[in-house]
Amino acid sequence: MPPSLVSILMTPTRRLRPAPNEQELRLWKVGRALTVIFVTAVLMSGGVFFSLVVLLNVQEIDNTAKLDAKTLFDLVKLSFGVVAGAGALVALVVAYRRQRVDEAGAHREATRLHTERFSQAVDKLGSDSPAVRLGGVHSLAGLADDAPDDSLRQTCIDVLCAYLQLPFTPDPGDHDPAHQEEHHRYLAFRKVRHTILRLICDHYSLPRGTYRSWQGCDLDLTDVTIDCDISFDGATFSGGRVSFSDATFSGSRVSFAHATFSGGDVLFDGAVFCGGNVFFDGAVFSGSWVSFDTAAFSGRRVSFDGATFSSGRVSFDDVTFLGGEMSFGARFSGSEVLFGSAVFCGADVSFGGGTFSGSWVSFGSATFSGGEVSFNPTTFSSGEVSFGSARFSGGEVSFTHSTFSGGDVFFSGATFSGGRVSFGDARFSGSQVAFDQASGLAPDGLLAAVGRGAPGTVRLSQTWLPCGP
Repeated sequence: MPPSLVSILMTPTRRLRPAPNEQELRLWKVGRALTVIFVTAVLMSGGVFFSLVVLLNVQEIDNTAKLDAKTLFDLVKLSFGVVAGAGALVALVVAYRRQRVDEAGAHREATRLHTERFSQAVDKLGSDSPAVRLGGVHSLAGLADDAPDDSLRQTCIDVLCAYLQLPFTPDPGDHDPAHQEEHHRYLAFRKVRHTILRLICDHYSLPRGTYRSWQGCDLDLTDVTIDCDISFDGATFSGGRVSFSDATFSGSRVSFAHATFSGGDVLFDGAVFCGGNVFFDGAVFSGSWVSFDTAAFSGRRVSFDGATFSSGRVSFDDVTFLGGEMSFGARFSGSEVLFGSAVFCGADVSFGGGTFSGSWVSFGSATFSGGEVSFNPTTFSSGEVSFGSARFSGGEVSFTHSTFSGGDVFFSGATFSGGRVSFGDARFSGSQVAFDQASGLAPDGLLAAVGRGAPGTVRLSQTWLPCGP
């Protein structure tokens, strides 16, 4: 393995936190510990004694000058009891200290063994044999599962991510017989990369707190090429920082279906989805900051069907959709994007700067009942965008400064029953925009914007038309 590759894999990506034995093994000196224990015991004994006196309603204590044999014997037994109690307290303190020292020693030994296994696993990743590298991948994943603390687990995950971020030689193809060996070698090392991605998906799909779960750990796949199908179905992103920024997804299926984004940051900034289908069906966005800013979708289909946006912030600013079926707030130019039956009930979702220029984008039957959804400013220049049967019952939805200059935009059957929907300063100059059979009050600024636009481009609901000639 080249030295540069070794240095990349072996260099920690963050300063490790002190191990628990360094943080927690701070024992008092024996004398101090015994003093505290004795004072606590005396105070507790006195408290119990006086409580009993009050409970038994003792009014006075009979004083006598005579010390009989029975009283003397009781005093002797009391003295021995006090001595025995003191000895028990000393034994307790010593046993406690011994237990803590043993635990710290066990942790040091576990850390030492983990470090040895870690070094061996990283050495395997540097092998010229794909099979040995594959063994190193599984060793690192097992080490992350068995890590004695979160810091060591994070280190293993960081090394796996760093391996994926390393540059690799493109496939020379199998057309030229002279390149057959290089082609087979490329396929073998690609298998190693795909195994790492599969292991990451599997571990993030396990419930947090269970064995082998990596939820809550940072995951840095920035600028990684993901040329296989991946599935984060049912995964929960509830802490840490997960980055797919500038990653390239070229597999036929990328799925985050029913994933939960409830904490931390999940970044898809600048990511390129150029393969087949992308699914966020049933995903729940309830507290994270999730960003798709400047991402590009050029595959066949992007679906957020049934997704729920209830809190946090989700941003689709300056996204580009260049093919297939797709959805909101960036450039949609040939894709199919689906948000059918999606629920926006509290989150701030932004599609600002988006361009719809050839895609089929559907918000059909979506519910906007809270939070803020912004299409300000967005350009609708071709393709088809549908808000058919959508329900606007709360929150704020803004099309302010948006431009409708081509294509078809449908609000047919939409219901405007609450909240605020604004078309202030929108420009209608060529799109066919239909509000047929829409019900409720006309959105703010819509009628004024229609009056400024090209005639015949907007079809309004009959209930919104002025009466009389």
